[in-house]
Amino acid sequence: MFANDVRKGMRVQLRNGWFGTMADNAKGNTRMVDVEGFCREIGSVYTHDIARVRIDSAGIEVWERVDLSPAQEKKAARIRAMCRAMGM
Repeated sequence: MFANDVRKGMRVQLRNGWFGTMADNAKGNTRMVDVEGFCREIGSVYTHDIARVRIDSAGIEVWERVDLSPAQEKKAARIRAMCRAMGM
């Protein structure tokens, strides 16, 4: 499933292992997610930080990997390059 296909109310898991609930129906490089981390908060999350999404079909929960569009992949590569340049 592409990141732009994830809809409001869907459960997601972030790359750091935290879970959350999608809070918008937007498309693009950032999405609003209700994150359950050290504390619960709603905030912007880069689409490349969303690892997988839960799909409920016929009463069965299936976790599906989230793929990025070419534009989102390009943005993710730029962010990774900046982080490497800063020593992160």
